Amino acid sequence: MRNAVIAATGLYTPPHSLSNAELVATFNAYVERFNAANAEAIAAGEVEALTPSSEAFIEKASGIKSRYVMDKSGLVDPEVMRPIIPERPNEEISILAEIAVAAAEQAIAAWGKPASRIDAVICAASNMQRAYPAMAIEVQQALGVDGFAYDMNVACSSATFGIKTAADYIATGSARAVLMVNPEITSGHLNFRDRDSHFIFGDVATAVIVEAADEAAPGQGWDVIGTRLKTVFSNNIRNNFGFLNRAAPEGIGAKDKLFVQEGRKVFREVVPMVSEMIVDHAAELGLDPTALKRLWLHQANINMNELIGKRVLGREPAPGENVIILDEFANTSSAGSIIAFHKANDGFAAGETGLICSFGAGYSAGTVFVRKR
Repeated sequence: MRNAVIAATGLYTPPHSLSNAELVATFNAYVERFNAANAEAIAAGEVEALTPSSEAFIEKASGIKSRYVMDKSGLVDPEVMRPIIPERPNEEISILAEIAVAAAEQAIAAWGKPASRIDAVICAASNMQRAYPAMAIEVQQALGVDGFAYDMNVACSSATFGIKTAADYIATGSARAVLMVNPEITSGHLNFRDRDSHFIFGDVATAVIVEAADEAAPGQGWDVIGTRLKTVFSNNIRNNFGFLNRAAPEGIGAKDKLFVQEGRKVFREVVPMVSEMIVDHAAELGLDPTALKRLWLHQANINMNELIGKRVLGREPAPGENVIILDEFANTSSAGSIIAFHKANDGFAAGETGLICSFGAGYSAGTVFVRKR
């Protein structure tokens, strides 16, 4: 079997940054208007008054200070509170494909080989723009890639599931190189009127090229030394929007048709599941988890990431060991661990190891141990 290498990565960052202060100002304006409009019902106990948000609340709960978004105008308007992204004609490239291509082109440039060397494209993301044709096939066409392409949705774990799948294609000889892209316009499925989650997500796109080790440039990239996937069904993170909602128009726009979660339950259940999975997988590979040089975890929230890092390393992580990009990017679903890896993989000597790990709705989790070549 052929060994796989993460040969290159790419990152597309949207043009607009939205700060906590801007988000809070919009949310609180909405709260004030709602409470005023429903004052009599609130006084009678028929309607529950909404509670304002604050920058301190957001940062304490998540570690997030800002996020990038594809559209800012709708998100700072208390009358709209959703991104305004016009639908495009079929003849024009879809917006999800467009940002995936931008990240892919950056990865291909870093790779230093033509796109024609890629044999497969996987678009792995939490929410696809449409059911079909696959976003991945549109990306494939835009890049001039031969071979095959398809979409994969495992929510926040989509990237690690995609890397595992790509590595398997390499191992079986099905492909020489696989492009895996993670376009995430998460602002489109976030309820900006929900105090507990209005701050969580940001938009971004990432790309990873996984290549056969015997075709990779000497010393370039990272050997994939082990991959593992895990799923456990849970309703604690859910999005019920789908094509069947058309049968019940009154349901469109209801809270459960956007991102919803039971945050405390997720924390209690996912942290031990992921921590144990990492430690067990490391032991199976003959690795000492406490000796990992760097962790590139899914950027869920600061408290989850810090606790998982502490459990895996057996101590408080030193600065830079457990990479955090939440403050700038927020939670970007499947792309978070890849952003962390892309922006903070320097300083490694050949043979040193690190971990790319994701976890999210499903529940789903994926671990990818890598060694610098």
